[in-house]
Amino acid sequence: MNKAESALKLYESYNCAQSVLTAYAGDFGLEKDKALSVAAGFGGGMGRLQETCGAVSGAIAVLGLASDYKEADGREKIDVVYAKVRRLVEDFTREQGTVKCRDLLGCELLSEEGHKYFAEHNMRETKCGKYIALACGLLDKYLAE
Repeated sequence: MNKAESALKLYESYNCAQSVLTAYAGDFGLEKDKALSVAAGFGGGMGRLQETCGAVSGAIAVLGLASDYKEADGREKIDVVYAKVRRLVEDFTREQGTVKCRDLLGCELLSEEGHKYFAEHNMRETKCGKYIALACGLLDKYLAE
């Protein structure tokens, strides 16, 4: 099972950010429960505020893990992480037009009406699953470089 498939399986039980981060966490020594905790607040574009897509936020956390940044590391190492984050956001935006959850979904998750629309239109699978797969595909490409 590849990382996108793992993340999509995790998405059956967890939010988008948790799913992406947890799919990769073990590769970097982060326990599943810790990954789930770290990413818990990022789903729904940060607590359902629908800002940055949770799949993108989870992917950004993976880039941080992959950097193995430590207190003793200099500015140069964090600049490398920042460059990868910018590239991820640019590539995701090129594919989807934005990284903003509200615009990606076209409904308000904090309203009862929007939440109902999300469920009725099966957006977990038709929209969010696609964003999770894209974030994982981009990560796989960057991590292989």
